[in-house]
Amino acid sequence: MDTFDTIIVGAGSAGCVLADKLSAAGLSVLLLEAGGSDRRFWIKLPIGYGRLFYDETLNWAYQTEPCAALNGRSLYWPRGKVVGGSSSINALVYYRGLPHDYDDWEKMGAAGWSWNDVRPVFEAVENRDGRGTGPLGIHRIDADAHPLKERYFQAARELQLPITDDMVTQPEGAGLYQITTKHGFRSSAADAFLRPALKRGNVKLETDALATRILFEGKRATGVEYRRYGHLVQARASFSVILSGGAVNSPQLLQLSGIGPGPLLQQHGIAPVLDNAAVGANLQDHLAVTYYYKSKVPTLNDELNSLWGQFKAAAHYVLTRRGTLSLSVNQCGGFVRSSPAAGRVDMQLYFNPITYPSPKPGEVRRIDPDPFSGFILSFQPCRPTSRGTITIRDTGIDTPPKIAPNYLATEQDQAEAIAGGRLLQRLEATPAIQAIIRETIPPVLGPMTDADLLADFRARCSTVFHPTSTCRMGASAADSVVDNRGRVFGIESLRVVDASIFPTVTSGNTNAATIMVARKMGDAIVADTKS
Repeated sequence: MDTFDTIIVGAGSAGCVLADKLSAAGLSVLLLEAGGSDRRFWIKLPIGYGRLFYDETLNWAYQTEPCAALNGRSLYWPRGKVVGGSSSINALVYYRGLPHDYDDWEKMGAAGWSWNDVRPVFEAVENRDGRGTGPLGIHRIDADAHPLKERYFQAARELQLPITDDMVTQPEGAGLYQITTKHGFRSSAADAFLRPALKRGNVKLETDALATRILFEGKRATGVEYRRYGHLVQARASFSVILSGGAVNSPQLLQLSGIGPGPLLQQHGIAPVLDNAAVGANLQDHLAVTYYYKSKVPTLNDELNSLWGQFKAAAHYVLTRRGTLSLSVNQCGGFVRSSPAAGRVDMQLYFNPITYPSPKPGEVRRIDPDPFSGFILSFQPCRPTSRGTITIRDTGIDTPPKIAPNYLATEQDQAEAIAGGRLLQRLEATPAIQAIIRETIPPVLGPMTDADLLADFRARCSTVFHPTSTCRMGASAADSVVDNRGRVFGIESLRVVDASIFPTVTSGNTNAATIMVARKMGDAIVADTKS
């Protein structure tokens, strides 16, 4: 049995950062990834992420349980199953979150995780078009964003919404999203953090390695069993085992290894190592709904739906590493208050110069441009209060866990769905937007009542792929899984470091926050090795 200082389960956004930080401190690291290599054309090409959502060689491709509040619909949950994890298949948006997101974390018992604590960590990982010395490439899209952006900004001004020139450092307002690219290529966690770590010689990356259980001696984690190419292998960790599988896989592996709700473990005949009801609980996620419009002016549809347009875009990209193929389809948006009465930012907006067929019930979303000029308006409530669960179905690692998001379970979440719809109605009604609408693609937003808005949200909303909080960080095992250093309560030498430990979901896209969490936890782990 091989022995390492640390074993990290999951080479996603968090695992790659940890491998870099721990190996730089001289620790030997075994990094296990259930998926394969990320050296794929469509991963490196920024616009190519639309091809990755449904590729089950790169993606866990989960389905949720039917949700009563969404008319019994089951939602598709893509999660990265590849080196780089979801940072290799996501839509590239880089957003730190809002300062109050992290101040709330500290108030909930995560000492040392306030905005003042985490801001320097964000800054340490960022390289924003040459500003900053961090490894993660972050790019402003101002020069290449579609000209339709000016209509969006004019509409925001007409609504007296704030405008931000830099959504990373000035997070409130309508603006252009910044994306995780460098020199025209995706800057995933694997590219930014793992590849430098692998050059040190003290990191061993095992791909196609599915962790099956954590090994224990009493209440101390000693290693990991994993399956690779059909064979079970065990590896030992002399200092710590770290789970970085994300909000779905980390609680799943804990439960399969005997750490989780006692009744659940008993139901499946799993010998309990630790009874903790918070493992797999407190699941949070963002929901959004989108409205579609045919446009009077050209949009990305015109460019991407013709062979000549595709050729020009490809030639421009090859010669300059710029243009449409170097971008995400998420170009304009922002974080705003749904009304002047809102105490703080409560809505994320999207304005994209592209349309694609909306999914039918039970159909996986496609990202193929429509054969006409079109654009979308979309909103996402920032801080949902509904809570769901991740639970194992049986004792097999190959059985997908039961994902029960419990969406729209609270009156507050329902009220915010209506408030977001009202905000979008006002945005749609501005002269700037009305001037470019040739035709509204049903359902028609304008005449909807509050009841209509909520009914439409229930019928058509979809996840924005931001699950968090299923191994929540807090002050004690009474309601949390890990402490403020990622240590699992009641177990020695076992940590969880990924989006599952967020006390609450941040207000927007979660990849930046996941990278920050891993970098900050990496500092804590290195310090603990020296104590």
